[in-house]
Order: sequence, then structure tokens, then C-alpha cells
Amino acid sequence: MNKSRDYQFKAPALPPLYARAIMPATGGKQKKISASSIPALEATLTGARTDTAGLSQYRTICGFSPSRHCPITWPHILAFPLHIRLMTDPAFPLPLLGLVHLRNSITQHRAIHQGECLDLRCRLDNATEAERGLEFDIVTEARSSGSLVWEEYSTILFRKSNGGGNGKKSETRKPEMLSQQATITAPENIGRRYGRVSGDLNPIHIHAITARAFGFPRSIAHGMWSKARCLAHLQETGVQLDACRVQSRFQKPLLLPGSAILTWNSNESSRTFRLLNADASAPHLEGLIEPL
Repeated sequence: MNKSRDYQFKAPALPPLYARAIMPATGGKQKKISASSIPALEATLTGARTDTAGLSQYRTICGFSPSRHCPITWPHILAFPLHIRLMTDPAFPLPLLGLVHLRNSITQHRAIHQGECLDLRCRLDNATEAERGLEFDIVTEARSSGSLVWEEYSTILFRKSNGGGNGKKSETRKPEMLSQQATITAPENIGRRYGRVSGDLNPIHIHAITARAFGFPRSIAHGMWSKARCLAHLQETGVQLDACRVQSRFQKPLLLPGSAILTWNSNESSRTFRLLNADASAPHLEGLIEPL
């Protein structure tokens, strides 16, 4: 099934979509789910302005300095209502709440100007059976005057009770500290602040009480806030993000409030970066910046 939803100038409203997400699953969602169950859904938004009212707030929350260019992660926020629209479509067989964001890869072909208009296209793709369950990508493309300027692959996991593995925990090594370090702080309210500007109001990020309902002792930071916060700091140190690919893998949740250690290398070409927990024993996020 190839089903497209098209919007012009204004993204779909999020509250009705979240209301749909918390409704009890239909009989169709009780069936056995496989990679072939993920439909070829897509949604487009034509003429999305980059200088929305939330841009200044987003810069502040993530630590980006004022600029005539948008933060490299900003198109993800503009496209997020389309992501939710796809994952709350009646044809989508998985429950929205409980899905896990595993990886994110952003390719920015050139810096995007504040005030520029973008045409956004999102689709579901690359569904596959994995060790921990079912993985699929939300693929987002942003075009300006017909030219591709930005693209993103967000890999999502649906855990299956019978999903692979041998039941044993793999050995974990203490991650390597790289040549540069800085402390990143995440206040208790950062999930609510980021949620309001991004539209990502998953209860695991909003409050300790709602997070506990999903098995977390406290609320946890959004993975895309952590990525944006790291990139904002690296940009302040002189790392160029105008035309590059930034890949990241989300790992141990960052509990709120909390602090973390950002560590990165100082190579001239590609740069590895990691966001580690406070005692540097485990990574929250691992990433790589590659210039184009």
C-alpha cells in the first residue's frame, strides 16, 4: 500500500494525532507483525517556513547561538508532525507509545537560511527483522526550490517479546575518552521545554510520574535534544556543520535531572563524539561528523 498525505504551508495538528496514539489498539494491531506489515506511507508539507516562532526557543533550549542559518537539526523539528502523522495512520500496525529511537543520520548538503521555505517529504522505509525486534526508518527529505538540501534517516525499533537474542547480556566495555571534554547539564524540566517546542510529548520525557509508567525511574532526555546539544557545543568550538553528515546512535538513557560528559576528537576531517554518563562508564550517545 502506498498512501500519501499532502499538506500545504501548515503541518498537521499534533493533539488529535496524540489522542489517536493513546487509544486502545484495534484488532488489527493484535495480529502478528513482520517487516512486510509496515505500509509504504508518506506525507509531504509544501512551503514550510524555517523561521517559525519556535526557532528562537529551540536555539536557547539546545544551546545554538543566533545565526542567519538554521541549526542542522531544525528541519527534524519542522518535519516531526509528519512523522507522527505516519505513525498514527490507521494503516500503521504498531503502537506509537513504546517505539524506541535507535539511530539518527542527518545529511545537510548546504546551510539552510533562516526564513527559507522548504518542501518536506517523509516516508516509511527499510523495515527489517532485527535481533531485538522490528526496525524501520522514517526517511525525511527537505528541498528548496526543487534542490535537495537536507535529508534524515531516523531508525525506530519495535521490540518483540520473541525478538531474537540468546537472553544473555553482552559484555560492555568502558567507552574511550577522546581528546576533548566538556560537561553537559540536563535540568529536570528540559524534557518539557524541548517537548513544547518540538511537539514530542512522549510521557517518558515529560515527568518522573509518567516515565515510571514505562519502566524508567525518572524522566529521560529526548535523544534528539542530546544530539542537538552536542552539536551546538561542538559548533561553538569551531566544528563546521554547514555541509556534513552527522550519524548518531542512542544508547543509555540520560535521566533528568542529570549531567553528562561530551568528549570528541580534534581531527581535521571526520570527528567522533560521545556523550557519556557522569562517571564516563557508559555512553548515552555515540556520533560521527563527516564533512561532505
